Amino acid sequence: MLEPGQPAPDFTLPDQDGKEVTLSKLKGSPVVLYFYPKDDTSGCTKEACDFRDGFADYEKAGAKILGVSPDPVKSHAKFAGKYELPFTLLADVEKAVSQAYDVWKEKSMYGRKYMGIERTTFVIDARGIVSRVFPKVKVTGHSEAVLEAVKAAK
Repeated sequence: MLEPGQPAPDFTLPDQDGKEVTLSKLKGSPVVLYFYPKDDTSGCTKEACDFRDGFADYEKAGAKILGVSPDPVKSHAKFAGKYELPFTLLADVEKAVSQAYDVWKEKSMYGRKYMGIERTTFVIDARGIVSRVFPKVKVTGHSEAVLEAVKAAK
């Protein structure tokens, strides 16, 4: 797992509109990079809507929000439209970025083991350095905690 103080691994992924987004091109602004398992599922929807509801405060803090999951562009477009998400969703279909950030993990549900995203958020400062890591995120209250970390990272 990445630790605070380490450079955030650079990447380029397509967003919900099919446009490429490169992390290093966002230097100069703090970035909230949050990894979530799947579009339009209960926990992921609540997390996305909490970031949406706090979006004006993130903008005031100068931060960009990037949500990443293995879902394809089309799924992200539908999810973003359905919940009026004002931030960027990135399609990590090959899971290369999830692996680079060490959030692609073995999980277990009802005794069945499978690979999936461990809900994790990284706050990256304006220089591209990880300033805070929120592993194994519990959704309730998460957006507020992340916003405080963004403000502290400035």
